[in-house]
Amino acid sequence: MATNETGAVDGAFPEDPEDLLPEESVLTLDEYLDMHAAIGHRTRYEVLYRLVHSGPMSPKELEQALDVDDSTLHYHLNTLVDVGLIEKRQRTERDEDGLHTYYRATVFGEVTLTQGVDQLIRGERQFDAMYDSSVDQ
Repeated sequence: MATNETGAVDGAFPEDPEDLLPEESVLTLDEYLDMHAAIGHRTRYEVLYRLVHSGPMSPKELEQALDVDDSTLHYHLNTLVDVGLIEKRQRTERDEDGLHTYYRATVFGEVTLTQGVDQLIRGERQFDAMYDSSVDQ
């Protein structure tokens, strides 16, 4: 039985959505759903958006960019870390003492954002054109 990139087997989708997962999937269906649920909140979406499109950022940089208070930001950062969309890293800076914390998007975060919500938003123009009754097709 041949499967295509959407997981359909011979053009039909399995009855159980869990069967869409590869045999040796890295994540469970619930973990994938948790990732999508996490970016359903505007602040978490904006955090992930900035990390994917601007690169790693410190909590202070994110706080300033998003205009949110420290405790709110850290709550949302922890949520994104917990589901695997971003990771928390620490490094030492030359000529400075101590460790500096920064966050960066994971591969799952980048794909979830760019192939998920961002793709839906970009697709809106195509959708409008397809269903625009004022244009002859």
